[in-house]
Amino acid sequence: MTPTSGGRDALDRDALDTEQRRQFLESGYLVLPGLVPEPLGARLVPEVDRWVDDGLRARSIAACTDPARYGPPPLLELELPAHGELLTHPALLRTLSHLMGPSFVFHHLHSDRQAPGIPGKSWHHDCEPNDRSDPSLLMIHALHYLGGLDEKVGSLAVLPGSHRRTVGKTAFAHHGTAELPGEVVIDRLSAGSTVLLNSALFHTRRPAPEGPGRPRYFIDASYCQVGARWRPVKPYWRQMLARARELGLAAGQWPELFAERHFTEYTRTV
Repeated sequence: MTPTSGGRDALDRDALDTEQRRQFLESGYLVLPGLVPEPLGARLVPEVDRWVDDGLRARSIAACTDPARYGPPPLLELELPAHGELLTHPALLRTLSHLMGPSFVFHHLHSDRQAPGIPGKSWHHDCEPNDRSDPSLLMIHALHYLGGLDEKVGSLAVLPGSHRRTVGKTAFAHHGTAELPGEVVIDRLSAGSTVLLNSALFHTRRPAPEGPGRPRYFIDASYCQVGARWRPVKPYWRQMLARARELGLAAGQWPELFAERHFTEYTRTV
């Protein structure tokens, strides 16, 4: 690459990043087609199958539902090699750093294979509070669709701008998955695409139209901007962060990514 073309590419990249950040801050979401490389996606799919078929997902849910009875799960999502790689995928972390700044912390990871015909999920948001009650600090969910989205999988609908409202997670739940004024429907995504959401943005999962359908391979990971302490959603969050550090997932480039000091104590919520 010549210096001239390199300079041009850098300018184009900067312009794209600036536009992406503007769009994200205004609308609350950003679509990143094909962010997950095909080889990584091919390794993730069998890990999701194992997570579901071996009862590991159910065990993880039980550990959160009744931690006193079940204790920490025998395996964490981030201990699955490809899941750990996705969690710290360089292209993802670079984009997050452009949106949140260079210091942010991993919050949690969920992985699922949603069966064809599964009901939709009502309108909701997923933002957790921080101990400063500071809405300017960002929490971002990265929604990874390993097989993409189409008429056989279903769609994601988002309500642009709704992240600016300070209301509870289920404030719009009475609408179910119904169409709302101003919504944007994301129903065509290539395999390995990612949707970044401001975690306070209202969104809904809609089922596929009637037909044979196919499973929705779905992984979501959330990250928080540093500057306050965030409420964790998993009782074994310390073990999760410690294991990530033991595995060297941050590789020294993101020193705050698995730091415990950015969290309050766990409090179970209904």
